[in-house]
Amino acid sequence: MSDNTVSHGAPYATDNNINDFTSLNLDKCLTDALKVQNIITPTDIQKSAYTAILEGRDVIAQSHTGSGKTLAYLLPLFEKILDNNISGNYAIILAPTYELAVQIKRQVELIDKNIDYPVESALIIGDVNINRQIEALKSKPQIIIGTAGRIYELIKKKKIAAHLVKYLVIDEADKLLDKNNFDITASVRKCLMKDAQTVLFSASITKETKKVSISLLCNPLEIHIKNEQKYASNIEHIFVVENRDKLEMLRKVLHNLRPDKALIFINKVFDIELATSKLQFNNFNAACIHGSNSKAERKNILNNFKNGKLKALISTDIAARGLQIDGINIVVSISMPEASSDYLHRAGRCGRNGNKGKSICIINDYERKLIADYEKHLGIKFKEMKFVKGKLVNVNKSKDIAK
Repeated sequence: MSDNTVSHGAPYATDNNINDFTSLNLDKCLTDALKVQNIITPTDIQKSAYTAILEGRDVIAQSHTGSGKTLAYLLPLFEKILDNNISGNYAIILAPTYELAVQIKRQVELIDKNIDYPVESALIIGDVNINRQIEALKSKPQIIIGTAGRIYELIKKKKIAAHLVKYLVIDEADKLLDKNNFDITASVRKCLMKDAQTVLFSASITKETKKVSISLLCNPLEIHIKNEQKYASNIEHIFVVENRDKLEMLRKVLHNLRPDKALIFINKVFDIELATSKLQFNNFNAACIHGSNSKAERKNILNNFKNGKLKALISTDIAARGLQIDGINIVVSISMPEASSDYLHRAGRCGRNGNKGKSICIINDYERKLIADYEKHLGIKFKEMKFVKGKLVNVNKSKDIAK
């Protein structure tokens, strides 16, 4: 068993001799489809989860942001569909946000377009025309991806053949099984057959998440990829103390570091709008997304951010779950999350694909205790910075980081 994998059962441990997907005995057409995306070597979570999921085990899997969790549950799913020539509603993948559901759908489509066997999928989310979704379900897609509320609604309307579904994925399980979402997630699970396979994936699996998942799982295999050090090495964690005007400090930080793409987190919609206006007034190309945006508005803003038309995107934690945008080199938190797992999701939006990133927290003195909590629970170390003669420098070493 690998040192960075905690699992029950030697057959499912990470095999360090597995250097590519061929060694994992993945179907050749899937291996070739991954090569088109320049994906050659399976990650630790993909190695550890593949056999267990393929053999039908329920799984609780924890692995850090950006470690390849989506493919970890999609590859054995595609293998099952290909090996058994499956048609009809076979799998449901639950995601907590529209953005994550879209990302999963895109990955399914990338695989599907490069294999011979047609695998259909449907995106089922709330706040859009339900009749169009009902129409899409008439083609009996094997994979249904979306949010729990709308999927449950369509199950009750008998538009999704829940009795045929054999595979349920709960992505970002810490969110979907929290006190606000557990009931609707559990309702979807209860509509499926008792023997349906259920797998949970998340960057953070708390004791509470495990406790409430008992009613949804049968003798689950636990997989824990301990990779915090690698995660931390890609991202420089920084905090700056500002007790008066955090938005002015934000302006100074962005002006000083001049990032290619900056993702900024603020909790309150009013403060988001205010921050956006302030940055725009100072000639910084910025826009914002939050719960009040329509789907079309959010899609347009995200596309502009992806293609570089926007330098700064300001958001609530909607963007922390599921956004996979290349080139984000700075994440800034103005409103600090209480849970260290939420900070981890935010910081993980930068430093992807081996690139370096900076996660900057603008805090007041009272929030120093949160920084200490993040360090303790995530095994990371923060640098305290301040402005000296217009430059952001390390408090202890007076090292200029504006590069």
